[in-house]
Amino acid sequence: MTMRSDRGLRLFKAACCCLVLGLSACVQKAPPELLQAVETMDRQLVEAQGAEFAPEEYAKFVEHWVAVKGRMLSEQDVIRWPWEPNQLIADLREVQEQGERAASAAAQRKDAERRSAESRLASLDERLRLFIASIDEMGSRVVLGQQPIEAELLVKQARAFMEQGSFSRSLHAARKASELLDEQVERLGHELGHYADEKRVGAWRQMVRRTVEWSRTHHAAAIVVSKADRRLTLYRNGRQVVSYPVELGFNGILEKRYQGDGATPEGQYRVIRKRDHGQTKFYRALLLDYPNRDDRRRFQKARVAGAIPASSMIGGQIEIHGGTDRTLSQTLGCIMLDNHQIDALFESIDEGTPVTIVGAVNVTNSVSLALTGLGQSERG
Repeated sequence: MTMRSDRGLRLFKAACCCLVLGLSACVQKAPPELLQAVETMDRQLVEAQGAEFAPEEYAKFVEHWVAVKGRMLSEQDVIRWPWEPNQLIADLREVQEQGERAASAAAQRKDAERRSAESRLASLDERLRLFIASIDEMGSRVVLGQQPIEAELLVKQARAFMEQGSFSRSLHAARKASELLDEQVERLGHELGHYADEKRVGAWRQMVRRTVEWSRTHHAAAIVVSKADRRLTLYRNGRQVVSYPVELGFNGILEKRYQGDGATPEGQYRVIRKRDHGQTKFYRALLLDYPNRDDRRRFQKARVAGAIPASSMIGGQIEIHGGTDRTLSQTLGCIMLDNHQIDALFESIDEGTPVTIVGAVNVTNSVSLALTGLGQSERG
């Protein structure tokens, strides 16, 4: 009996030792390297902006990862037998695979959005360059007020977002800039579309013909100014004598409507006074009879229609002159020459000389061509 008891005791102790050792091996734990790999994947997805570029894939990864971490905390004291499958490891591997899929999707979509933003910005840069060059060539920047500056700022903003890697914000700013350019092109078409209108240009051309014919008939000098071409041409006996480049008021491309609008008038006028040195704020000047009867009629009609400010005045003191007070010249809407050119013109004409100012003499003028180019750019 004694020998049996000792043997049984030894077997019992051995079984207990095995049980203790077995229990310690039955606690399911995640391999540290696997756990670290998933945590690294989590950080990489945040850095890769997974929530922005792969929202569905990233949401699935986060949901599964949170669930697995919750299980790890709640089951850290649970004991299972060694032969039971380790579901925790399988789940962690699945979370890791989800993270890899989300990272791959985010990288692909981010790269696609980057290329799209780069292409859009390059196209917008070229369009803005053409737009600014065109409005400066037409002298129509003032027609648009602050909008060209706003468009330029939006493009700079889009470029800054691009450099920061915020491609969606870059695209958004680029779209806003493009929409603003569309609005400006539409406004220019409304304000300056008559430069491409065959009927309007035909009327201007007829005015020029009458002036040249008057010069031929009366064997006298006559002046024609084309605002689109920025040219003043002197005729004598119906023949062109000389042609000079001119500058207009700050809003000179438009037809003058009231005092202070900076526009240059259109119509048939005469030189009513030659102002020499000391008789004008400018170097030398030829004072025109603006406003004439037609100008007053248009002014009253526009005022009744509410097309101009109720307190506005029709203005006057429109001259062809040389340099000196450039600011005043642009405010009045005058026509300015270089001093040596006004000297030559001053000596070539007399008071009473006809001066015809038109928008353009051909439909294919600089303004209509610029508008066509802007329209094509808009469609592109």
